[in-house]
Amino acid sequence: MINRDISLRLAAGRGRRVTQLGEAAARWGGQVPEDPGITELADLLEAAATNASDHPGTPGHNPRTLLAGAVEDLRAAARLGGLLPAVTLWHLQRAIDQEHTAHQQTVPAQRQRHDR
Repeated sequence: MINRDISLRLAAGRGRRVTQLGEAAARWGGQVPEDPGITELADLLEAAATNASDHPGTPGHNPRTLLAGAVEDLRAAARLGGLLPAVTLWHLQRAIDQEHTAHQQTVPAQRQRHDR
């Protein structure tokens, strides 16, 4: 019973994070399919990383680098599949955190360009 509860919570967490990552990919201009897989999300964020400009930030933490890190975590989660759900969930959350930081760094730069 306990294992089933944990499995259900991990599956629900995975679903929420995949949804969040789909929304993030769309925010970067990706055409997200209706029911994306982790690999598809990695491909979309990889394209976003390629197109992202290198805004100055702390060394190693510019949007392009952060998105590349998110892609690495997504690829790791895809390789794990359902083998280690808690570890997969950790990689998905890490990808969300990196994408969020990358997005936060681009918003002020976009505002500055718009105000000129």
